[in-house]
Amino acid sequence: MKYSKYHALGNDYIVIHPDDLEGLVLDEEKIIRICHRNFGVGSDGILLGPMHSSDCDFGLRIFNPDGSEAEKSGNGIRIFARYLWDLGLVKEAPFTISTPGGVVKAQLSKSAKSIRVDMGKVSFQSDEIPVKGPVREVINETIIIDGKDLVFCAATIGNPHCVIPCENLEPMEVRRLGAQLEVHGWFPNRINVQFMKVLDRNNIRIEIWERGAGYTLASGSSSSASAAVARKLGLCDDRITVHMPGGILEIEIAEDYAITLTGPVTRVAKGEIFGEIFA
Repeated sequence: MKYSKYHALGNDYIVIHPDDLEGLVLDEEKIIRICHRNFGVGSDGILLGPMHSSDCDFGLRIFNPDGSEAEKSGNGIRIFARYLWDLGLVKEAPFTISTPGGVVKAQLSKSAKSIRVDMGKVSFQSDEIPVKGPVREVINETIIIDGKDLVFCAATIGNPHCVIPCENLEPMEVRRLGAQLEVHGWFPNRINVQFMKVLDRNNIRIEIWERGAGYTLASGSSSSASAAVARKLGLCDDRITVHMPGGILEIEIAEDYAITLTGPVTRVAKGEIFGEIFA
């Protein structure tokens, strides 16, 4: 089975064309094995596409390394856009991609090194994210983890996010608390977690625990949700640079909280996955 590998600020994905599956079904067990960094190729997820779409130029499915399917991924979408460019299927004109988390529009720069994605609108509504309890905007609520009160905001941009404004970003603490928050009973579909420090009106720094993947160097949807929360709280303006361990992404926020995300993608490798890894 042929594959390509890319990374977006250290957030790496394997891309598989449906024609290259050769009759293989990508079930949970196989996805876990392919993504395993010792027993497989190793990645933060798998992108399967281009798929047929009745209402978009291309369809895309996104799988987490635990075998679950993700609704949307900002980095994954940008990687998929670059993959389409490398296949000669797109040029510089904008094109649309259908994901389980909604339709997005992508556009590549002339060199294809930078990719701009219209991610859709952020919502803070509990029934859309979802978060248990009465229907409301989930802003500055308190959740208790390990006896510690954490003030958080929740948002969705097609996938769920829990954003915790804070002053100290300790990776070990992010790993410990993020793992517990992801599966907390308040979040029926589990949740992505971001710890966010506001640097100034146009810059934030985040550490990320990604649903189904764990501690992650960068995330496009996490950047989008965190920037939207910073804007919603009145802490930042409508153009925000998001700093992550893997690098930076640029976010533009419209009045209706529609998000435009811009950042780089790096082509890493092409190869073949042999069936014996599944034995």
